Amino acid sequence: MTIDRGTVQHIARLAELAVTDEEAHALAGQLERIVTFVEQLGELETADDRGEAVVVGPARTPLRDDVVAPIPMARGPEAIAPVMQDGLFLVPRLGGMAAE
Repeated sequence: MTIDRGTVQHIARLAELAVTDEEAHALAGQLERIVTFVEQLGELETADDRGEAVVVGPARTPLRDDVVAPIPMARGPEAIAPVMQDGLFLVPRLGGMAAE
């Protein structure tokens, strides 16, 4: 597949990118090499073509211990809360929901 500067400029407009003519020339060559490589990958025989299952990754992934560790805050809630009492945030009562 041939990719020219016009194609690059069209793609750049769709992506809302500012690309100069010099950049478009360089990008056209790069994109053409990428497309050629991807076309070559399509010619490879894969395990699916032979009716075999494809296993990706290790046969067994080692597990790690679940460790709960709090992440220290840069400053405590007391520093950012407008009002606190006994370690709890105090918030104003919502209108129309008076305590009975």
